[in-house]
Amino acid sequence: MDISVVIPLFNEEESIPELCSWIQKVMKDNNFSYEVLLIDDGSKDKSWNVIEKLNSKNSNLKGIKFRRNYGKSAALNVAFSKTKGDVVITMDADLQDSPDEIPKLYKMIISNGYDLVSGWKQKRYDPISKTLPTKLFNWAARKASGINLHDFNCGLKSYKNTVVKSIEVHGEMHRYIPVIAKWAGFSNIGEKVVVHQARKYGVTKFGLERFVNGFLDLMTITFVTRFGKKPMHFFGVIGTLMFVLGFGLFTYIGGYKLYAMLNSIKAENIANMSGFYIALTSMVIGVQLFLAGFIGELISRNAQDRNNYQIEKEL
Repeated sequence: MDISVVIPLFNEEESIPELCSWIQKVMKDNNFSYEVLLIDDGSKDKSWNVIEKLNSKNSNLKGIKFRRNYGKSAALNVAFSKTKGDVVITMDADLQDSPDEIPKLYKMIISNGYDLVSGWKQKRYDPISKTLPTKLFNWAARKASGINLHDFNCGLKSYKNTVVKSIEVHGEMHRYIPVIAKWAGFSNIGEKVVVHQARKYGVTKFGLERFVNGFLDLMTITFVTRFGKKPMHFFGVIGTLMFVLGFGLFTYIGGYKLYAMLNSIKAENIANMSGFYIALTSMVIGVQLFLAGFIGELISRNAQDRNNYQIEKEL
């Protein structure tokens, strides 16, 4: 099979028929063998009834329905485990992603050899309250990950099948699939300018809180990818540095006090010095960070996937 199209959706009963009809036309015009996986993330409208009706007319259209709303990451993770196409393409169900982009995204994977290609909605039809935070979020993601993409959260992406079978998407980490893929060893990541269409039906399912959550997730994924299997390298280094600095300051203060006492020089009581408390706090925090790194190492060494390495080829 050439292509698997994965479409997470939530309350999109109006747009699903038009989107599926559009995808079918593109596949037929390009003579692709395909499947479309519609993941109903606990919709409260008639989305599932629409999917059942479409499936009865076209067996290439398949559906999965969650009992409740788990989020986009859960929908993608379940769908990735079931895809059969050589190339997997994800898109949103709100008709803001154009299926006409599918042939070029497919070609970039098959002919150009990319592991993953992310869409870039260079011209957007969203209000500035959404586009400005998005630009700030993408700038921070580029700096933290080292991946030069303009739009990390674009729903329109294409992957080699081996990529989606090698990664796990959970929580709200769908925003950082390129980072997760790079961590899994798929570093040939490309970008394609795609058409962004104005929303035709319904309203957006995401609020401003996604930007706050996005930055918190960015910190999480950055730490996990760099120090997930070696937490002592992070906590241990910072903890040791803080302890040494605190101990050094304490030694200086104590040494000066001892010198003053031996030479009958009037000196302030150590307990009245702010530097003493700064040194003490620094040493305590340093020990705590070191112990956090040590506990992290124990957890990491007992994790089930501690020796789960991605093997590309074997003779």
